Amino acid sequence: MRLSADLLAFAARIGHDFARPELLVRAVTHASLSSPSRPDNQRLEFLGDRVLGLVMAEALLAADMTASEGQLAPRFNALVRKEACADVAREVALGEILKLGRSEMMSGGRRKEALLGDAMEAVIAAVYLDGGFDAARDMVLRLWGNRVSGVEADARDAKTALQEWAQARGQTPPAYAELGRDGPDHAPVFTVEARLASGEAEAAQAGSKRQAEQAAARALLDRMEKSNG
Repeated sequence: MRLSADLLAFAARIGHDFARPELLVRAVTHASLSSPSRPDNQRLEFLGDRVLGLVMAEALLAADMTASEGQLAPRFNALVRKEACADVAREVALGEILKLGRSEMMSGGRRKEALLGDAMEAVIAAVYLDGGFDAARDMVLRLWGNRVSGVEADARDAKTALQEWAQARGQTPPAYAELGRDGPDHAPVFTVEARLASGEAEAAQAGSKRQAEQAAARALLDRMEKSNG
């Protein structure tokens, strides 16, 4: 099997030359287009999730020799969660080469976070099966880049941190309100406000309500920490 030009370009972007190109084809094939002769990427996704986990566990241990398990766990979760995988997928334009069924394509599947994250995990598995663990580790660390060294900020759950900040000052937990939803159904943009009982509030936008809540909480927490020294 020979890879098409777009898949060859993608392989170059992730830095892996496939000896078994059918693995990459399978990794980018969504269940909406699968058939007995065209297997989808779900099994590869399962494997890739485990490979990614091992790579990140190793990397975090090497990066901080004194961190406790309690410190490492949130960092690990931040690096392997679906949002992180989807972010990397966008950076390498994985969505552009996904093989989707018509209904999934029409509903904006190339931009869906869960779909992109799953496909990125499948690509990791494809590289692992094609070139072994060292090849997969090298690719993951290269694509995740500075996320590993800068994971401390990402590992902090903003909603939890804001709630703890408020409760430490005798306030009730922050309230969240959806202020608006724009864009088409397949690519919505949510605007959410985080508000403290004392009246301070910040709003943020994101592609999912959960992400918008986190962004609003982070903005409000940053503001309160700066204003309170």
